Amino acid sequence: MQKYTLKNKTRVILTPLKGTKAVTILVLYGVGSRYESEELAGMSHFLEHMMFKGTTKRPNTLALSKELDQVGAQFNAYTGKDQTGYWIKVNSEHLDLGLDMLSDMLHNSKFDAEELNREKGTIIEEINMYEDTPARHVESLLEEIVFKGNTLARDIAGSKKTVSSTTREKMLAYWQKKYSPQSCVISIAGKFNLNQLKKNLVKYFGQEMSQSKKNSFVKFREFQNKPQLKLQYKKTEQVHLSFGFTGPKLADKDLMATQLLSVILGGSMSSRLFINIRERHGLCYYIRASHDPVQDTGIFNISAGLDKKRIFTAIELILEEIRKTKNQGITLEELSKAKEFLKGHLILEMEDSSSVADWYGRQELMLNKTKTPEEKIKQLMAVKKTFIDAVAKKIFQTSKLNLALIGPFKKEQEFLKLLKI
Repeated sequence: MQKYTLKNKTRVILTPLKGTKAVTILVLYGVGSRYESEELAGMSHFLEHMMFKGTTKRPNTLALSKELDQVGAQFNAYTGKDQTGYWIKVNSEHLDLGLDMLSDMLHNSKFDAEELNREKGTIIEEINMYEDTPARHVESLLEEIVFKGNTLARDIAGSKKTVSSTTREKMLAYWQKKYSPQSCVISIAGKFNLNQLKKNLVKYFGQEMSQSKKNSFVKFREFQNKPQLKLQYKKTEQVHLSFGFTGPKLADKDLMATQLLSVILGGSMSSRLFINIRERHGLCYYIRASHDPVQDTGIFNISAGLDKKRIFTAIELILEEIRKTKNQGITLEELSKAKEFLKGHLILEMEDSSSVADWYGRQELMLNKTKTPEEKIKQLMAVKKTFIDAVAKKIFQTSKLNLALIGPFKKEQEFLKLLKI
């Protein structure tokens, strides 16, 4: 793996891989929904959509997709709370096409006003789809209460109101301000000729652009001192809920122990919650735990789809499992299995050039430093049981407990009285 910086301050990471004929180009920008003002909520996501609507060289969506389709390329983009990524995975013989295409989209998109107005309808339907999908929407509701008062609380797609009020002028101003070389990381993994690739990167991504300040956001300040509930009435046969706690940020010393804790509690089909809530009691179809960190905080999330007739029993059992984990700790056997679980997942992920490009690119973008998979595994194996037990006590506190729930219920007090660990 090689890491260097172009003259215009764009950071580059190149990772050659043996045994593959594919190559993935990932271009990341350090901007997402948490960087937006209230008026511009959803702009990062809308902008990502418009990058596929035509450039001065390739005038429309068909021209873009046709050129990539004819060489069997895979391509897409995504927007998150703190980053936006564009990627193309292609036969290495067509690497130059991939570089040309991404550079053209990111630097020369037309942002056609007619296309923009048409895309508003697409994004509003995307918002409708998410709101009509309780398993996904309940996690957005959880973020609303956990991150209340901060831009992290907002949905990445924005609202129907802000999407409808988007103009070409607003989008151009946002693009010019946020998509600067200082906020860009290019991560390429797979088969390539190193010297030729370096020359092409200067050709396609080395142009001088306006040098604005690095994108910034308002840091999250924790305010919570009692349990919180967000109850949304909806006629459903299955109740969807998410428990949430604030947890460690990306660079926190407790992060790895927290990730192991999430695996033990609900990260696999042999986890505590899966065995107890689904297998022993038959109360749910899915139940999972995860920890999602950002630069200044994180959210430990337990989500489930539950039998509405036995919802209160299910909640009590989930909270009891959290309570036991906090008070009694984990076992050495659980720790050993969780380590091997994460190690195995990481090794399998690194078999694909897309995952390798993402692995190094996100680290550089978010942390300004990179760790190899081998270094991560070494740190993972060094985590002790006492670390995880301490983290469980720190995270699982009644005063930090949050519950978002979607189902045919209106009486908040029935749920609030259960919220204690």
